[in-house]
Amino acid sequence: MIPNLERRYLETDSEYTREEIEQYMVEKKCEQCQGKRLRPEALAVTVAEKSIDKIVEMPISKTQEFFKKLKLKPHELKIAQPIIKEIINRLQFLVDVGLDYLTLDRKADTLAGGEEQRIRLATQIGSKLTGVLYILDEPSIGLHARDQGRLIETLKKLKDLGNTVVVVEHDPQTIRASDWVVDVGPRAGKHGGQITFQGTPKEILRSRTLTGEYLSGRKKVEIERTKHSASAKVAASKQNYLTIKGAKEHNLKNIDAKIPLGQFVCITGVSGSGKSSLMNDILARALLKKFYNAKEEPGEHEAILGWEHLNKVVLVDQSPIGRTPRSNPATYTGAFSYIRDLFTKTKEARIRGYQPGRFSFNVKGGRCEACEGQGVKKIEMYFLPDVYIQCSECKGKRFNKETLSIEYKGKNIAEALEMTVEEALEFFKNIPGLYEKLKTLNEVGLSYVQLGQPAPSLSGGEAQRVKLATELSRKATGKSLYILDEPTTGLHFDDIKKLIQVLRGLVDKGNTVLVIEHNLDVVKNADYVIDLGPEGGEKGGEIVVEGSPREIAKNKKSYTGQYLRQMIRK
Repeated sequence: MIPNLERRYLETDSEYTREEIEQYMVEKKCEQCQGKRLRPEALAVTVAEKSIDKIVEMPISKTQEFFKKLKLKPHELKIAQPIIKEIINRLQFLVDVGLDYLTLDRKADTLAGGEEQRIRLATQIGSKLTGVLYILDEPSIGLHARDQGRLIETLKKLKDLGNTVVVVEHDPQTIRASDWVVDVGPRAGKHGGQITFQGTPKEILRSRTLTGEYLSGRKKVEIERTKHSASAKVAASKQNYLTIKGAKEHNLKNIDAKIPLGQFVCITGVSGSGKSSLMNDILARALLKKFYNAKEEPGEHEAILGWEHLNKVVLVDQSPIGRTPRSNPATYTGAFSYIRDLFTKTKEARIRGYQPGRFSFNVKGGRCEACEGQGVKKIEMYFLPDVYIQCSECKGKRFNKETLSIEYKGKNIAEALEMTVEEALEFFKNIPGLYEKLKTLNEVGLSYVQLGQPAPSLSGGEAQRVKLATELSRKATGKSLYILDEPTTGLHFDDIKKLIQVLRGLVDKGNTVLVIEHNLDVVKNADYVIDLGPEGGEKGGEIVVEGSPREIAKNKKSYTGQYLRQMIRK
């Protein structure tokens, strides 16, 4: 049985089959090397009484310190000096982009998108090239406001070397630090695509563009609290808590974290302070195991108390909604089932005896067999990522001619999938179930996304918002816990406002929303904040302060408090 499953897992091209088999798999530390990856002979070699595994498991800041203080004999130094110099320089580049809390043996698939991008950026700084055009897409992802300054300095160093740095960014600190701003809009999707402003950061503050309105403070991301939220404060005496006791995973220092239920709670702290370890590795995994028998083992902790006050847990992370072009927002949210039913009920489809499966690109019969309903063909490249090219048979339509001849209100199934969420809302406004699913996609700021947009082309933030919309379209129990990891990724100030309104709506129904976030607009709109730190890596993992945003702002030890104080003052 096991060899058969292993063979199928390695040979299959089907994402569904792979996920099915993964249910019976679990990752474990290698018993032979205990996760060190090397043979005893290699581990026996030491420098200053440290083997290579001990050096790579230290945070980058400590590794750098180790090599700076390394004392060697004169003849050893002659050999080692150029090597040590290179090591210290390369580690400094990682420190400069705010990654001093990472360890060198950290697995690539556990890095956040922003961390990956900053590692590539550190590599470029080290090359000291000139006359290069660097294009960065949201390098601030996952960065605390304190660390943002260090990243900006790094980008300025690249510029001073004689390079051009173009950054796609929503972060106000980065926009203000730039030399030139190009604002695209005025809105998203078909309402965008125009240059609404070009000029200096000072000039955009005086402009009437949406970005200028928020940057200058004429518009603010502030959400009106409803009566329900106000009454929740009065009923604080009956407040139930979800408590994580004795959290010790990674750099957490045996802490107890109390999360008030029925509120909008924000987990903050500088990069590497232990937010993801506490929320994702311990809390989310423990609750998913308890409620849904999930296979991933939670991180090291003593107990989770108060979970009996919940009846549903939803983790909305930034992992892709699928790894192949067959996955898209329409299939993931369930909207595609309604669309297929509509086409099945048309007069022409009934005459031909077509069933819903005819309009599925996962089933033989209606799909284009040349590309098996993907619309693209995968070209496997040696030493490079796979490349997808448009199918020459169906021209990316995914279906065969017979299926495409069936129309609903003048559109065939491929044209329906090419519509943006905003266009589909108008087109399907008389179909109640479908309209609700599309409405939630629109509410989370995805009005510009096509219904059939392939999953690999969605960013982490977009994938996360598709998941959030899917959960919002289901009936909330009033006792649900929603855990979100940086949901503002890729969002403009105006979209952040919409997102907070959506999350606040969940809280008003009695649910708990728990958000890991650096965005100060989100933090100041929370009911309760838990700030971890004070630093990243080994100097983090403690609760610096907890309470309302105003209480955090008053705390002088909290970096989040320092930046929040400026926001609240405005």
